[in-house]
Amino acid sequence: MNLLIWLPIFLLLVASVQDLRTREVADGFAIAIVVSAVISIAAGWWQLGWLAAALGVIVGLLLTVPLFYMGGFGGADVKLVASLGAWFGPVSLLGLLFWVAIIGGVLALIAKGCDRKDLAYVPAIMVGTLIHACWPAVLVGG
Repeated sequence: MNLLIWLPIFLLLVASVQDLRTREVADGFAIAIVVSAVISIAAGWWQLGWLAAALGVIVGLLLTVPLFYMGGFGGADVKLVASLGAWFGPVSLLGLLFWVAIIGGVLALIAKGCDRKDLAYVPAIMVGTLIHACWPAVLVGG
């Protein structure tokens, strides 16, 4: 595992704390994730091409913007998922989002059990990213 992957995970961890405390997440987290991906790709530290990074951002937006308009995702959630597309590319982002959905479902059940009507979703994005980064081949049996 390339140790650089811990950078977006750390940024998501800090964003999760902010989301849990204030229910707001600064745009700087998504910007930092994209900028770090761009720098890592440009320096040759991260083995993802420019096209894959751009397509990852586009796929992230295409999958999450409708959720934003339906009220299921906040703006920060959309920006964070799209920024993760720059790190993971379109195909790997789909696997990551599988784990985000599973963790998000668990958190939603916990919130419902506590009679909460809203849910801080950045922690689900962070944990889903962590699972996918540590075990990327789980979904493909590799």
